[in-house]
Amino acid sequence: MLRAHGFSLSTRVIAINGLLFGLGTALLAFSPATVSSRPLWSEVIVLAVGLTVMFVANGLLVGGSLRPLDRLVGQLDRARSTDPIERLPVPRSGISRALAESVNDLLGRIESGQRDSSLAALAAQEAERARIAQELHDGVGQSLTAVLLELGALADHADDDTAAALAGVREATRASLDEVRGVARQLRPHVLEDLGLRSALAALTTDLFAHGDTHVRRGIMPGLPVLDDAVELVVFRVAQEALTNVARHARAQTVELTLNQVGSDLVLTVGDDGVGIPRDAAGTGVRGMRERAALVGGSVAIGRREGGGTQVRLVVPA
Repeated sequence: MLRAHGFSLSTRVIAINGLLFGLGTALLAFSPATVSSRPLWSEVIVLAVGLTVMFVANGLLVGGSLRPLDRLVGQLDRARSTDPIERLPVPRSGISRALAESVNDLLGRIESGQRDSSLAALAAQEAERARIAQELHDGVGQSLTAVLLELGALADHADDDTAAALAGVREATRASLDEVRGVARQLRPHVLEDLGLRSALAALTTDLFAHGDTHVRRGIMPGLPVLDDAVELVVFRVAQEALTNVARHARAQTVELTLNQVGSDLVLTVGDDGVGIPRDAAGTGVRGMRERAALVGGSVAIGRREGGGTQVRLVVPA
């Protein structure tokens, strides 16, 4: 029940109406006005005026008590339309102050619960990625390694034509093994765990563009603040998705990666001079980047780069 200065809202409304009815009764009892058994027009007018005065006074007094609540409801509607939800302004006193404080406390609890759920979801995703990477490494990787050894043993005892054919199979198997290892590294970035975000981003660009014609420029601000593991992981994953898209689809000559702190935010930008992103692009990779950013309270903007190409911009709280 809403209370202000020890009185509930219902008690205040009842008290105001009781006061008005009491005053009206006293005026009728002690004033010279009387009502005949067959009321005269003058008496009807007096009663109508008295009733009107009571209605107006009741509206002013009750409205004065409830009007702050009406304003609070409007402010709450506006706050709900923002992302993230804004806190309500807290009045100086009255019932609306108590209500605003309660609503703000509830919003804080909701945001805290959402943040905990988001971090749990992120941890679950990474745990699943780590499990798949381990299975690729220990299962498929070891099986392909065993195949390579068997092919090598067969080639040692085969004639020249068979040995040449086996050599081709070995090369294809070795390429498959390298691909499996590369997928496992992407699924579980050990360099991020071992050496940190700066080294992980450098290794990522090297892995993707070391053997191509695309020139890479990196600009990572020194002295970045210490980041939560979840934030570091989101920055790395968004950079990984953006750079992988450049390597696969952009046909770019240059790709630039920058990581800076702007105010209280960390800003990652990946831009290229390639063919550009379609205006209606909304694939799984784009959705994945935005969903990951939202898990840590960030946002991703993707669009055409000035001068041609594509730019991906991630902003997360630092």
